[in-house]
Amino acid sequence: MIADDLIREHIDLIEIDKNLDRLIKRIELLSYLNPLNAEKEKHRFFSSKYTEEPVFKYPKQNFNAYKLQRALFSNRLEKIPDNDIRSLYQSVIYYYANMVQCAEAIGERKKFFYNSLRLYGTPKEKDVANANFILHIKDQLASSDSEKRYTALDAKAYFEDFVKRYDFPLNIKLSTSIAADAMVSNSTQTLAIKKNARFSDNQLKTLANHEIGVHMVTTFNGLNQPLKIFSNGFPKNVETQEGLAVFSEYMSGALTLDRLKILAYRVIAADSLIKGYSFADTFDLLHNQYKLDRDKAFIITLRIHRGGGFTKDFLYLTGLKKIYEYYKKGQPLTPLLTGKVSLDRVDSILKLQEYGLASKSVHITDSYSGNKNINTTIDFILQNLR
Repeated sequence: MIADDLIREHIDLIEIDKNLDRLIKRIELLSYLNPLNAEKEKHRFFSSKYTEEPVFKYPKQNFNAYKLQRALFSNRLEKIPDNDIRSLYQSVIYYYANMVQCAEAIGERKKFFYNSLRLYGTPKEKDVANANFILHIKDQLASSDSEKRYTALDAKAYFEDFVKRYDFPLNIKLSTSIAADAMVSNSTQTLAIKKNARFSDNQLKTLANHEIGVHMVTTFNGLNQPLKIFSNGFPKNVETQEGLAVFSEYMSGALTLDRLKILAYRVIAADSLIKGYSFADTFDLLHNQYKLDRDKAFIITLRIHRGGGFTKDFLYLTGLKKIYEYYKKGQPLTPLLTGKVSLDRVDSILKLQEYGLASKSVHITDSYSGNKNINTTIDFILQNLR
């Protein structure tokens, strides 16, 4: 809650923030990007010997893109006196206007792809070099905790037990229409688990520390904030949030070389998208040239090509690198847990806290209390990313 005197002092900012929340709270891009027929198209693609391009179907959008963008740009940001905060809200409006355009264009390959680039960017040469550096490291022997012996119901029980270390509720649903094995919906505060997925001990630990330990933590911290911008998300928040989430895997001791290689393959796949590869081309690159298991190759290719070309996934590795370096400099991670915020806006977060318009994190990622990683190869990799 904001004190009455602060409301009077910052009434224009608060009204703009409230109006933006009303406009954008329904625009959760990922909820529109999960194909409804992924399993069916996977079977068809495999049956065609990897030649017939999948044709994915997506959920319908429940908004008018033109009216929504017009309403976003009607906010009178000149009423915000602080230059830094006004700049933040201006970037938020451009960010969500691009997201609306992206959501509107799902399934239209060229149009969606270019809107996706505006939102997430593309892998740079050094990002591809980092990915290849990881992929050239010799595989480690699989441990007993990598056997996929747990069902989605087992995973649900595991997550319900894990969340007891946090003081917030956990809604869990089983889903047949998500690209990942598990994902958090910020708007509904729900953890979705893929219904037909199988899980290993390490994967459960990884997902718990990633999805609950960071994504749910920042969801509920954002909801506790006086300003809705923390819950809806800052521009560039994806790289920071995914970096924090994978860093949580590392700190909990769950991050493996296999997991890092999956993140590296995502960079390679995103780079192939920029080079104009089709779905079948990217799959061929991963499966036949990099010798990745065909099911994993399909999932990564699906994640990158969904909607018409979605580059978001390369940000997991770049985000991890930035958060790791930030942590090694002794910088506190708690400001980055205050909501769906970004590393380049830490000063704005602290300023809003000084103004009394933002609060400190209520929930703190459990794994950040101490580094439990004992895998020296992982340390070597993180220390040597360019």
